[in-house]
Amino acid sequence: MFKRTHTCGELSKDYIGTSVSLNGWVNTVRLHGQVVFVDLRDRYGKTQIVFNSEDYDGDFEAVKKLSMEDVLSVSGKVFNREAGAVNPDMATGEIEVIISEMEMLNEAAPLPFIISDRNSAEEDLRLKYRYIELRTDELQNNLKIRHKAYQAVRNYLSGQDFIEVETPVLMKSTPEGARDYLVPSRIHHGQFYALPQSPQIYKQILMISGYDRYFQIVKCFRDEDLRADRQPEFTQIDIEMSFVDEEVIYVQMEGLTRNIFKEVIGVDLPDAFPRLTWDEAMETYGSDKPDTRFELFLQDLKPFTDQSDFNAFKSAEIVKGLVVPGGAKYSRKNINGFTDFVKKYKAKGLAWIKAEEGQLTGGISKFFGEALEKELISETSMNDGDIIFLIGGEKEIVLNALGALRVEIGRVESLSGTGEFKPVWVTDFPMFEFDADANRYVARHHPFTAPSSSDIKDLETDPGSLKSRGYDLTMNGYEIAGGSIRNHKPEFQAKIFELLGMDEEEATARFGFLVEALKYGTPPHGGIAFGFDRLVMLLAGTNNIRDVIAFPKTTSAASLMDEAPSSVSDDQLAELNIRIVDKGE
Repeated sequence: MFKRTHTCGELSKDYIGTSVSLNGWVNTVRLHGQVVFVDLRDRYGKTQIVFNSEDYDGDFEAVKKLSMEDVLSVSGKVFNREAGAVNPDMATGEIEVIISEMEMLNEAAPLPFIISDRNSAEEDLRLKYRYIELRTDELQNNLKIRHKAYQAVRNYLSGQDFIEVETPVLMKSTPEGARDYLVPSRIHHGQFYALPQSPQIYKQILMISGYDRYFQIVKCFRDEDLRADRQPEFTQIDIEMSFVDEEVIYVQMEGLTRNIFKEVIGVDLPDAFPRLTWDEAMETYGSDKPDTRFELFLQDLKPFTDQSDFNAFKSAEIVKGLVVPGGAKYSRKNINGFTDFVKKYKAKGLAWIKAEEGQLTGGISKFFGEALEKELISETSMNDGDIIFLIGGEKEIVLNALGALRVEIGRVESLSGTGEFKPVWVTDFPMFEFDADANRYVARHHPFTAPSSSDIKDLETDPGSLKSRGYDLTMNGYEIAGGSIRNHKPEFQAKIFELLGMDEEEATARFGFLVEALKYGTPPHGGIAFGFDRLVMLLAGTNNIRDVIAFPKTTSAASLMDEAPSSVSDDQLAELNIRIVDKGE
């Protein structure tokens, strides 16, 4: 192998006449009789190399047999390309290297899919041969973006006096929310470690320990149902601060987010991010992670449907509507498709009305009298050619279903501009949700979130009405970060455990070391965790989190490349005192 003097993305006209050695993969081969053109590729770029039978010292027949992804080491001299052969799409497009010597480092077997076209293969096949897919320009660029984001985070937070501390990967199981991944202990038979769902407890203990500004880029693990923007193992930017309130955290995290977008992709985010309360976000957008890049807003239509002759909505808790400009073009087939879509969100159906020539037509328009019709058009700002979709029923179902329809219409109509980023804080979440099946409250965020009230009596008298001091940072319809001010007083934390159905014994068994630590001088503190993979997904302009993770799992939590998870030997199981039983046993 020739010692590499330059990369395949480096050479320019400044190197004309220079002898160079390049190493890389065959990207393309073009045979022109006694001349063979090859684009040689490494992760830095591509260079056109030329084999001319008159100048080449080696076996020219071997050159003619080169194929895609063969690994070569070559040496030669840099020349100008002829004027008509300059390639403006290549950084090295003004030059070519006339090769005098070549060493075949490794021949490649026939490829399972075309590297230059990821869409030439289904994702499962690409994940099976992930090491080949990782050679594609798209994924190489995504991982460069991920690398830049790592550095931007570390540089910014280090400059703000944060200290990076690693927390344990093997920890005590404290199941809440998603299921834990458990790790059996060989030494302590019958006992298990858990992989952390987040470093939540450890970072709070670091605050108690006096490390007032902590961060960590950390792996987390959750055994939950998956989708395009979730993975069983994922990466967080984990952050905690002492002696702060929400405003301090907003300012610091806006600075971090602005820095990441500027450093990584050159985008300027606003100096101050807009804020919505949870109630405002749900009522206006039907989502607690609103995509504010387009202005379609949910409207309250119950006053109108109550006055109409349409009886199906009379008993509904709420009725919300969504006006779609130009939506009168939708055919019955389109509308049926939207109806099926909202039924996935438990809506019973989707009512609709079109506006044409100053009147309401189609759908349920016949149930509205002339005066009510004019009032509806005026209040909803409908124009000719628009359509309004209506859903009535239980509040949570209506808001979620119509909010999802809003996003779907935004996608169908291309209302969300690519390269546009709209961050929004969502604040004042409900502190608790009531689980009727379990007959108890559950935490909206997690049990360590502080309530908005500083009076413990409010936790005792009307917990269901309390707001939390939790906050999410959302962008373009994704939650990119979430956090809260924490409970730093032991009595508040104990009361919240009680409301969540944990008696003192259970709370001690699950979180005893934190409960104990809170007694020894705990400062007011709060923090946030960014979903790093999701953040990189936005930076890279993709909507699939697997595109920004080097070796991701499928939506069934499997790794197709190395066939994980897999069975283990009986000896390994015996050593761990584990026996596999059928589900029927």
